[in-house]
Amino acid sequence: MRIGLNTFLYTSPFTTANTSLFAKFKKWGFDTIEIPIEDPSHIDTAKVRAAAERAGIAIGSVCAAMGPGRDLRGSPAEQKTALRYVKAIIDQAAELGCPSVIGPVYSVVGKADAVPPDQQKKEWALVVKHVKTLARHAEAKGVTICIEPLNRFETDFLNTCEQGLKLVRAVNSPAVKLHLDTFHMNIEEKNQAAAIRKAGAYLGHFHACGSDRGTPGGDHIDWPGIVKALRAIRYKGDVVIESFTTDVKVIARAAAIWRKIEPRRDDIALGGLKFLRKAFR
Repeated sequence: MRIGLNTFLYTSPFTTANTSLFAKFKKWGFDTIEIPIEDPSHIDTAKVRAAAERAGIAIGSVCAAMGPGRDLRGSPAEQKTALRYVKAIIDQAAELGCPSVIGPVYSVVGKADAVPPDQQKKEWALVVKHVKTLARHAEAKGVTICIEPLNRFETDFLNTCEQGLKLVRAVNSPAVKLHLDTFHMNIEEKNQAAAIRKAGAYLGHFHACGSDRGTPGGDHIDWPGIVKALRAIRYKGDVVIESFTTDVKVIARAAAIWRKIEPRRDDIALGGLKFLRKAFR
């Protein structure tokens, strides 16, 4: 099982210059890195790939940053912008030699409101239609899209594993799988291990976060149950630490991080890595 780290813990936006972090992450013992691409113009894929190869660390996933204007269920302009953006990062993932684009590609993060059933049906149809388009593009590029349900405060569209599976099955493409995150699951699932088992072979990516967005293992989450469930479904993807701190101000604000979760962000990376290595050994 490869253990990875999302670079949001250290920088936003990630640019080509931030490849200087790779050697440190490799030295610490991470197998992979997860790179959020907030704007495709921020990176030179050839240089980023070369830097990862020099450091001896794999680029395991590209994280979609669904900011304002990127919404597959929004206005026609927002739908067009979101399609163009996700297609662009699929292309970049292929150029990086990266197998997956992950995250809530269906909608802008933070759009959470009660909508009438007829509007829900309309939005659902739009998302299925557009993700099918993205899936065809991903298939051609040899990239997998892993769709992430978020908690109720960040989206009203997909909150649970069951809802995520419904979308994956509706799209019905080998290039579309499910992405689960322990932080969101801690809020939305009655039993995280049971949700993982339900996902089964559809699970393509996994985020390991503490219940407070901090260090995996330093919290109340049932990690032994999660590890057992991942093994039971023979999960072969990466397990990535995606935690945030107040050091990266723009991400702290977006993720509602108003206090220090740990004394230092290195504590999250190093402590989380140590815990996950022990948990999965």
